[in-house]
Formats: sequence, structure tokens, C-alpha cells
Amino acid sequence: MRTRGRNLTPSTRWIVPAAARRRRPPVDGTTAPAGAPSTGYLQDDAAPPATLRLQLNALQALSRQTVAVRLTMLAIGTPFAMANTSDGAPTHAVLIVAALGITISYAILRDWDRFAPRLLAHPSLMALDLLLGAVLLLTASPVSPLAYATVCTPLLSGLLYGWRGAGLFTGLQLAVLLTVHRAWEHSPGAGAGTLLIAGFCVAAGIIGVTLRNLMFRFGTATQALAEATSRLAVAEAVESERARLARELHDSVAKTLHGLALAADALSTSADRPAPDPAVLRRQAALVAEAARRAAAESRDLLTDLRRHTDLTGTTPPADLTTQLTARTQTFATRTTLPTHLTHTGPEPPPLPPETTHHLLAIVTEALENTHRHAHATRADVTLTVTATALRLTIKDDGVGLPSAHALAEASDSGHFGLVGMRERAEQLGAHLDITPGTPGTEVTLTLPLGEPPTHTPRPLHQESAHA
Repeated sequence: MRTRGRNLTPSTRWIVPAAARRRRPPVDGTTAPAGAPSTGYLQDDAAPPATLRLQLNALQALSRQTVAVRLTMLAIGTPFAMANTSDGAPTHAVLIVAALGITISYAILRDWDRFAPRLLAHPSLMALDLLLGAVLLLTASPVSPLAYATVCTPLLSGLLYGWRGAGLFTGLQLAVLLTVHRAWEHSPGAGAGTLLIAGFCVAAGIIGVTLRNLMFRFGTATQALAEATSRLAVAEAVESERARLARELHDSVAKTLHGLALAADALSTSADRPAPDPAVLRRQAALVAEAARRAAAESRDLLTDLRRHTDLTGTTPPADLTTQLTARTQTFATRTTLPTHLTHTGPEPPPLPPETTHHLLAIVTEALENTHRHAHATRADVTLTVTATALRLTIKDDGVGLPSAHALAEASDSGHFGLVGMRERAEQLGAHLDITPGTPGTEVTLTLPLGEPPTHTPRPLHQESAHA
């Protein structure tokens, strides 16, 4: 966010001088080039952060409170000034000065958004206010409550102008106090009171500048942290989406294309025979065409899902796991001619979010595809068990079993991403996936806790990117 005037709201624009809005000082420790326009009172102070709103609102609140304290001290101290003046023109002059000082302070406090930019652009207005306070203090004595109003000037100048402004107005205020002290040096307690107020003025100027610079530096550090957090969140989102796309491609288009390649190989082998059977050729050509159409449909579904607008305001109705699981196993059995049986024990599964159902079906499909391609099994059994605390899916076959543990560990490196995708889907669900050899065959068990939302630790970025 740039700090040009058109990007700042009226409530935050007041603290940035016109010169600083035209050209921000370097924030990397470099020196401005020769002939560059001056940055005014900000050149010796912390640079305003790019995100100004929070810091400027805080400075605005402090400045308004300072003006409010000054207004209160002027109202309390004016009677002391009136009591020490003679009748006639001096009384009228003090009364006019008091009315002007109180009115100006009240106007600044009431319409801060209007007057603050002018006060910042024209420091001479602060000098005029200091002069009005000096007239009242000169007549009220340095031991009156009016003396504490002088502390507000260095504090406000430090908040508004930085080190140079605070030094200038603190020096002017000390000169006023010295003049007042000489006029009241014979009054009891005047010396100690003047010295005390002078110390307060110096401390107030330092405090004002320190608060201003601390807020700006805190804003810069907060901005850097927010940017780093945003970049990390974007990187995590990108890596997560890459892993999701890898799973979806593997579980849909990649499998179909693999089947298409096998069907095309079979068609080629049949056509190379001396006397090919036309019926066999037609059947195998139909399988190739069907696989190609299915791959196109899966690609279209995947592209549609990528371009779908995510509606964060509505809720998607839950999916029926039992119905979709039945359809999925029947389709698999029809396509592969591998006998596949679905058994459901326990009550009906509770309504599940569509994404949860999608992951469960994808895991079951991947386990069945592994059975068909690699296990050389004669049958497969899918069991859905629902209890009060968990939902369990078991896929079991009578094939040759799992490869070695070493081969499983290197599945992603060797290009076999099926098991990797199954484990990643289970982790996203907060479920436990167990793949164990049977006697014979392989048994895949997925246990999904019910009743409480799943809590799991997201996969580190380097692992997600490696799997994707």
C-alpha cells in the first residue's frame, strides 16, 4: 500500500506531511540521492509504514487526548490569570487570549480530522497556540495549574513532527518558562515550579517522539510479518492444490488412460493375427472408444471442478455414502468382471459432507483398482461397518498380496502414486488407514471417527510438494 494522499482516508492522512506523501524516505538504510526533495520533519525519524491505519489511529487518539488535557488546564488556569491582572485593558486582553486559546483547543478536539492536517502542514499554528498560552502563563504565575498546560505543547509536537519539531517547540517552551520565571522570580515557589515544569516539558517532548517512532517501527514490523504470513499461506495453498490435482488426475484420467492403452494394445494384437475375428475387433474397438469417451468425460469433470466458483455463504447438502458405494462397486464389477461384493453392517452412516464422501469413495476405488491390476485376485469384498463412534471401510481380496515394505516406501519415487494418494486422503479426513497382508491377499482398512470434527496436523510443505 502506497502512502500517496489519494490512498489515505481523512482519518489517517493527517499524520503524513505533504512532502512525505510525495516521496517516502528510504527504509533500507540508504541515503537519498543529491537534489532529492526533503522529507521535512520525518527525515530523522522512523519511516511511516506502508500500512498506516492502525498506527495513525493510535497516534490520532494520543494527540486528541493531549489536546483535551491542554483544554482542561486552560479552563482551570484562566481564573488564576484573571486574578493577577489589574482592571481595565489588561483584564480584557487576558480574557480575549483565554477565550481564543480555549476556543482553538476545543475546535481542534471536536473537528480533529479537519484541523489536524492544517496543523501538521503549518507548524506556525502550533507556535501561535504556544504564544497564547505564554500570555496566560505570564499573568497566572508558574505555580498555577496553567503551567501544566505548557507540557502538552512538546508532547503534541513530538507526536506530530518528530525529533526536529519536538526540539524546536520544546526550546521555545523553555524560553517562555524562563521569561515567566524572571517575571515571577520573587514569588514563593516560582523557581522550583519553573524547574519542575521545564523538566516535564523536556520529558514530554522525548516521550512524544519515542511513541511516534515506536508505533511506526511496530507498524513496519507488523507489515513485514503479515506479508511473510500471506506468502506462506499462498505457498501452502498452492502446494495443497498441486497435491489435490495429482490425486484427482491419478484416480480418474490416469487410470482411464491406462485402460485405454491396454485396450489399444489388445486391439493391435488381434489385428496382427493372420485371420482376425471381426467380432473381436469390433468389441475391442468399442472398448477403446468407450475408454476414450470416459477419459474425456473425466477430464471435463475435473476442469469443471477447477472452474467452479466456491460459494462460502451456502452449505452443500450431505451425500449418501451407502448409495454411492453400492453404485461404485457394481460399476467396478461390471467393468472388470471381477466378482465384488458389498456388505453393510450396523446402522446407516450419518450424513457426511460431500468432500468426505468423495475421499472415502476415492480410497475404495483405488484399493479396488489395485486389486484388479496388481493382485491377480479372483474376488474382492468391500465391508462398510458403522458404529456409534466410527465408520470403518474394509477392502479385501484373495490376490498375491503386497510388495515388500521397501517397495512401498519408494512408491512415490517409482511413479506409483496410488498408495500415496490414499494416505493423503485419509490424513485430510483425520482417519486412520491400515494396509496389511492377508492370508492370502491384501486388506485395506479405513477408520473414520464419528461424533467429533477430525483434528489432524497438516502435512509439511516439503512432503506435499514431493507427493505432488
